[in-house]
Amino acid sequence: MTSSKTTLFILLVIASLASVALALSFGSVSNADAAIIYQLRLPRVLAAFAVGGLLAMSGSLLQVLTRNPLAEPSVLGVSGGASVGALAVLMMGGAGTIWVAGGAWVGAIVVMILLWLLVGGYSAHPSRMLLAGVMIATACGAISTLMITFASNVAMPGMIHWLMGDLDSVISLEAVGAILGVWLSVLILVWRLSPKIHLLQLGTDKALTLGIDVSYVQWMMVLLSALSAAAAVSIAGSIGFVGLLVPHLLRAWVVKKHGPDQKFLLPASALLGGTFLVLADMFARTVIAPSQLPVGIITALIGVPSFLWILSRFRHWNT
Repeated sequence: MTSSKTTLFILLVIASLASVALALSFGSVSNADAAIIYQLRLPRVLAAFAVGGLLAMSGSLLQVLTRNPLAEPSVLGVSGGASVGALAVLMMGGAGTIWVAGGAWVGAIVVMILLWLLVGGYSAHPSRMLLAGVMIATACGAISTLMITFASNVAMPGMIHWLMGDLDSVISLEAVGAILGVWLSVLILVWRLSPKIHLLQLGTDKALTLGIDVSYVQWMMVLLSALSAAAAVSIAGSIGFVGLLVPHLLRAWVVKKHGPDQKFLLPASALLGGTFLVLADMFARTVIAPSQLPVGIITALIGVPSFLWILSRFRHWNT
């Protein structure tokens, strides 16, 4: 990294730590004691950071993989596939984060492989990939609705609440440890793969001449983006706009001066995505306290105008 990128990365680390400290200080309960902060807020804040980072990394990978700046887990159906898998587990009476996470990951990876095979891989036109993803996302939404319709009275409330996208059910530090472990593992793998991903942007022929195993890199991107989306969905349900907005916000800051350097953008997405969702969740917990809003509503309300503002101001993006 250049010195300016290093400085920006350090600022992102500081912002991440500051957002966590701020979110621990505010909540729906005023004058919270240490027990409330440790038992209720800390798991939720840490989970929000991991989920936001995973969604942002998934969006960054998908945008490079499909060569489409509109790609993100929910648009391409990855989040929808993860939702179908997780809802299937809940519908059958499955309990525990591990089972729900497993179902979500299977659903996400099935959608990614199906999408990849339908459009013909990396050689496909970006709009073809996007259209196929939108159709798959629509089908997953219909399947999810159908599953809720036929669910038992016992399973239905949990399925509906989970599908709204929220973090209020995260109260276990063990579950938080698992999602943070996934976040760290994906971050390490993405960081190690980022030089090859950066070269892949030059085109498959150029990457092959530089000694890159294009098929391996592409499938690793598929697996990592699916794993990230599935892990996030299994904890927080379907939360949109994080995977779309965060990568573009970073590009708006960096690309004009330094180009689309994935060695910086991918790890930075993990930090900025986490910071964004931590602050959004803090707002969801406090804006109408003591009641709380689903964080998915907040990300949509923030994401739409923010993305339109960035779109109108910055015209030099490149995936």
